[in-house]
Amino acid sequence: MNNPLILTLKMDEKSQSFFNSKRKVHFPPERNFLEAHLMVFHHLPFNEETISFLKAFRFPGFVAEVTRLMKLGHGVAYRVECTEMVQLHQLLFKHFFPVLQAQDRQGYRPHVTIQNKVRPETASQLYSELNSNFVTFNVGISAIQVFSYLGGPWRHEFDVDLI
Repeated sequence: MNNPLILTLKMDEKSQSFFNSKRKVHFPPERNFLEAHLMVFHHLPFNEETISFLKAFRFPGFVAEVTRLMKLGHGVAYRVECTEMVQLHQLLFKHFFPVLQAQDRQGYRPHVTIQNKVRPETASQLYSELNSNFVTFNVGISAIQVFSYLGGPWRHEFDVDLI
């Protein structure tokens, strides 16, 4: 139980499939060993307190909106926005603040990365291509997914269903 926990938001099947297909095409294959994900926290302690809190956590399900594309310098992501998503993050942030690492204490900018670790020119080209016909769309969020980090790959531990 000493591997850190990662929290993501579970997306509806259509959205998950869409982002996975984009990731499969545009993410460097040697680095693409994860499914597309909507991150909440990168590093929480894998201990009884964390697990108990998460299993007892209650929050309503919601629909978020994919509002635009984001340049990541060496990649491209889809920006996801929603008041409820920010509220969920703030509740968890307040509870876990004492154990959060610097990366998780930064401002919350929810997004789904579909390309990373490529040359900036390659990322700019994909950004322009996708942005030329981008239309906003909705993503249903039904759970918090809890994974343990295995030094690269992740192992799914459990879901916290949103009510």
